[in-house]
Amino acid sequence: MQQTGFDRRGFLQSGVGLAALAALSPDALAQTTRRKPNVIIVLADDLGYGDLGAYGAKLIRTPNLDRMAKEGAKLTSFYASANICTPSRAGLMTGRYPIRTGLGYSVIQPNDKNGLPLSEITMAEALKPDYATALIGKWHLGHVAPFWPPTQHGFDLFFGLPYSHDMKPLSLYNGDAGVELTSEDVDFSQLTARFFDRGLRFVEDNKARPFFLMLTLTAPHVPLVPHPDHLHESKAGAYGDVVQEIDSNVGKLLAKLKALNLDKDTLVIVTSDNGPWFAGSSGSFRERKGGAGWDGGYRVPFIARQPGAIPGGVVNDAIAMNIDLVPTICAWAGKPSPGVTLDGLDIAPLLKKKSARSPHEDLVLFNNEKVVGIRTQDWKFVTMSYYRTIEFPLEQYGYTQLADLKADPGENYDVSSLHPDILADMKARLARARATYEPLGVRQAPPAAAPR
Repeated sequence: MQQTGFDRRGFLQSGVGLAALAALSPDALAQTTRRKPNVIIVLADDLGYGDLGAYGAKLIRTPNLDRMAKEGAKLTSFYASANICTPSRAGLMTGRYPIRTGLGYSVIQPNDKNGLPLSEITMAEALKPDYATALIGKWHLGHVAPFWPPTQHGFDLFFGLPYSHDMKPLSLYNGDAGVELTSEDVDFSQLTARFFDRGLRFVEDNKARPFFLMLTLTAPHVPLVPHPDHLHESKAGAYGDVVQEIDSNVGKLLAKLKALNLDKDTLVIVTSDNGPWFAGSSGSFRERKGGAGWDGGYRVPFIARQPGAIPGGVVNDAIAMNIDLVPTICAWAGKPSPGVTLDGLDIAPLLKKKSARSPHEDLVLFNNEKVVGIRTQDWKFVTMSYYRTIEFPLEQYGYTQLADLKADPGENYDVSSLHPDILADMKARLARARATYEPLGVRQAPPAAAPR
């Protein structure tokens, strides 16, 4: 909704307005003239760390995202809170490790009846009542009452899909005010364009007030059906086509913000829910989406841009995770963090200075509801992999792996024998994390290899 009835610019240019401003202190003047920042999060689905030019991609061209990175901040050790979709989105939305929300296990399927509890405070709810809020795209946090629709969780508007677009039955829910639970046919080739078009209209409709927009894309998750304008555009096949389509639409989004004079008022973040699945690049990192404790399933691109608030060209390697977005965005917007236990921390300093250090001593990596990895700034300890169709508990076979990520970011070599003190510290961290989080689990893990 647009605010009406007050001509802010005319007031500031009038004699009365100028006199009133002259009487204010510099700090009060700044507060009077500065609007709360808008926030847009573009969340890609299964976009790999190595799929953007700014992160080393060679076969996929992403000039708009690369420009975002040059004009803003790029984090190179940013993690999703899970290696699969539903739990990662729960972590991002709440600022809490997904096991706390009851959604730490697997992915919600069409016949499932669970979802994000209404007791959880989402990012949208934390920004209320100051912000207009919308989620446009894929939800995948519960598609039956009381967890559905997303307007139950602080969003004024929802336009999109209940879950992944490779699931059936599938409908695109379309509504201009809130959400109307009426469906229409889904044309996969048009989804990305339709999501961005609806997002741009939401921005236009709310340009006079602070807004929070989540564009939760289906791309580049399979099935890969490029828009006709981008078909055969990339040397990376259909996967590259849909990534380049995302990039093109991010360019349109940035152009719209500039045209509306909102460029400097809007924080834009682009990231992914987990690593790549069948296609896509995890960069130099081991494994892919769903790959137990290895980085390829968790480490994802993260670019943030707001001219004037974020210096251009910041590249920071400090560890961070999508659970950090709730406290960071609340602080960015001058709002208190939700009054619940958060695992995320404010990472705003990382976006402003390349030498800023992470507020985290470590990050906990889960495979379903099991703690399988610990990441500190320099080290990584992994206790589970996959072998054929089973979880492979490395601890039971004596194959746990301590990786020196400065020397070996691909986690190729176990250096436990060289660093017994580090190994002991990482085992202690793992034990504390398991004692803290695993009792919160609500489901059983998949079959594991029998101990020998």
